[in-house]
Amino acid sequence: MLVNDPVTQARIDLTAALRAAARHGLNEGVCNHFSMTVPGRPDLFLVNPQGLHWSEITPSDLVMADASGKIHEGRHPVEPTAFHIHARLHAGNKRAQVVLHTHMPYATALTSIRDGRLEMCTQNAFRYWNRIAYDDAYAGVALSDAEGDRMCAAMGDKEILFLANHGVIVSGPTVAQAYDDLYYLERAAMVQVLAMQTGRPLNNIDDKLAEHTANQIAGEAQQAFLHFDSLKRMLDRDEPGWQKLAA
Repeated sequence: MLVNDPVTQARIDLTAALRAAARHGLNEGVCNHFSMTVPGRPDLFLVNPQGLHWSEITPSDLVMADASGKIHEGRHPVEPTAFHIHARLHAGNKRAQVVLHTHMPYATALTSIRDGRLEMCTQNAFRYWNRIAYDDAYAGVALSDAEGDRMCAAMGDKEILFLANHGVIVSGPTVAQAYDDLYYLERAAMVQVLAMQTGRPLNNIDDKLAEHTANQIAGEAQQAFLHFDSLKRMLDRDEPGWQKLAA
């Protein structure tokens, strides 16, 4: 479904990402957050509310807030860590129009290993060549702007941040592109963890070939939009009413 109002479309897309993530097992309880800068209002962002499971969220449930924590639209509260992480990333990195933070199991497993890295051992991993930053200094639950600013600095010019002992952050220019990266990041991490369990050495490729393959995959960027459109069709089929907007 496409609508003329870009803010409404943003709400629909972010809701689709949250519901798809629940279907793909990327969520954890009612924790973690997806956010997006409000179209035309770079000082505001949409974020999922506190206390709702991702599988039950509708576009009207999303909260519109600013970096100070003030809620401009919404009937639900927002978890403090959402402000301290997402608000600071949106404010400090204008390329991060969409910010997806999860504790998805396989990628988080890699963050729990000392010096854990996504290795260049599968084709899904190659798409992330030179796109991941690693924050190896866990500093507790993100309950301050200083911690959000530290994460933003650690991410630097990369789209993805691995948070040691914590989880991952994936950013992107659109919901479709960011969600595609989140999905395939977990798939790449899953295969790597399974391969590591064999006790055999990983078959990493060299840097030149990894870069070449990453460029090939980047040239097929339309796949992200096709993937996301298919996920919305599945929601239409299986979860009628997911796009419902409050009257």
